[in-house]
Amino acid sequence: MAAFKTLDDLGDLTGKVALVRVDLNLPMKDGSATDVTRVEAVKPTILELSEKGAKVLLLAHFGRPGGKRSSVLSTSMVVGDVEGVIDKELMFIPEVAGPVVEQSIGILRNGDIGLLENTRFWTGEEANDPNFAQAIAANGDFYVNDAFSAAHRAHATTEGIAHFLPAYAGRAMEKELKALDAALGSPEQPVAAVVGGAKVSTKLAVLENLVGKVQHLIIGGGMANTFLAARGVDVGKSLCEHDLTGTASKIMDEADHAGCTVHLPYDVVVSKEFAPNPPSLRTCNVHEVAEDEMILDIGPGATEALADVLKTCRTLVWNGPLGAFETEPFDTATMAFARHVAALTQEGSLISVAGGGDTVAALAQAGVTGDVTYISTAGGAFLEWMEGKVLPGVAALEA
Repeated sequence: MAAFKTLDDLGDLTGKVALVRVDLNLPMKDGSATDVTRVEAVKPTILELSEKGAKVLLLAHFGRPGGKRSSVLSTSMVVGDVEGVIDKELMFIPEVAGPVVEQSIGILRNGDIGLLENTRFWTGEEANDPNFAQAIAANGDFYVNDAFSAAHRAHATTEGIAHFLPAYAGRAMEKELKALDAALGSPEQPVAAVVGGAKVSTKLAVLENLVGKVQHLIIGGGMANTFLAARGVDVGKSLCEHDLTGTASKIMDEADHAGCTVHLPYDVVVSKEFAPNPPSLRTCNVHEVAEDEMILDIGPGATEALADVLKTCRTLVWNGPLGAFETEPFDTATMAFARHVAALTQEGSLISVAGGGDTVAALAQAGVTGDVTYISTAGGAFLEWMEGKVLPGVAALEA
């Protein structure tokens, strides 16, 4: 893992101005956030800087205003939600650069916290305009990035500012980078990866990157149907990208060449309709799927086999469910697998790193959120990391 500075590398912060990039793009309803997980994630960084006497200025985007001011997309909308989590008052500052910010800093006492306006109100943000980044940096003494979820964007406040100020990883960013390095950077081997989801087309780059890095590649969800079809299995009415069976075959060939075993189910749960507990529900061998049936989950035999695979592994990276877990009983395999991952993690034999909205939801549904090594809520950034891409916001922190 490339070296990067953290808050531990900062000296006396008394009276220093910290520009801290956070993710406060919260889901809202009736003027209040419905989920403050992102605020909880950055709380340690904010409070640590505050307690050390810095004047903390939070930089964040909110929605997609397209470079124009919008009252409903102002970060002032989340002030109350942030205050509720960190238990400290915020000063809202309706600009991100210039004299208004400078004057506000003069009003703030050491340890106070300010929230700047939505960075995306200015076109220079998404354009990563160096002049815009420099104007923001002019009011700070150092820069902290604690928003891994935005690190795949080369924006002024995620990448540009780091060229003008000493740059450090916040506690949430530090934790994420260490977890991801343990998963794929310098992992304990053997390594297994679960890649699920509806379509192969959305995860092609992930699959192509992983076959050269892991020893076991477990493919789940609708994606598995495309791979089964590539092996000559008739998948009936199942969701399947038949035009990508050639690509699936190529990925399996590359995996074979790299010494990576691709795991596909040999028994499946099928139904003639996608509905809760349908009367046509049955479990069968993959070669027995009727032309009017669709595969909606992997079967108990395949689930047990995957559990046995995990017992031989030291590291797991997980992105995507094994079946259509949102609808019972097609959540059975994903729930059983999640509990197995949790048990192996708790006994100390497995390092488990999971990410992606569906995976996070599945772990919560299984009641094991606190029992895996690390859960990334970063979405797009997590996926691009799995693709092996350089994340601009991370690269900008490298010492």
